[in-house]
Amino acid sequence: MAGGGGEQGENPVAINVVPMVDVIFCLCVFFMCSFKFKQLEGKFDSWLPKGKGTTGSMDQAIIEEIRVALYWDPASQKTIRKMRHNTIVDDEQLESLIGEAYADFKRMGKNETPVIVDAEAGVPWDEVIKILNISKKKDISKFEFALGAAPGAALPSVRPKPDQPK
Repeated sequence: MAGGGGEQGENPVAINVVPMVDVIFCLCVFFMCSFKFKQLEGKFDSWLPKGKGTTGSMDQAIIEEIRVALYWDPASQKTIRKMRHNTIVDDEQLESLIGEAYADFKRMGKNETPVIVDAEAGVPWDEVIKILNISKKKDISKFEFALGAAPGAALPSVRPKPDQPK
């Protein structure tokens, strides 16, 4: 046994293990106190624009952008272009709508109004480049991209009237 009533011949070298247990215990306490848990979920590193986003107030309903939405129609193999509530038929109409909207913002003193392209994943790049070229032609310096609808998502549908079942 540990303390003593046994014979001397059973254990030729007497080793005191109490200090070793104390040291191991102190090491365990040290490592448990200095260990930092890494959070696996809930945190993403991202670089976001500094001048945009919510500032805590809800009165920011004024739209200060020129947004062009691009949808791909697989049935006709054509791009559907929309600006505000208008479906754009040709490039001349798009150029005049962007020019008029930018002129309106310039009259209000908002020369830094961006043109934002909101395109689906299936839209050909030449449609986006057309809008970029029109923007540069109209001397619009800010051009941005928005996150479009997911691939395979349907075109926005008309909401049902209140008397119709959903």
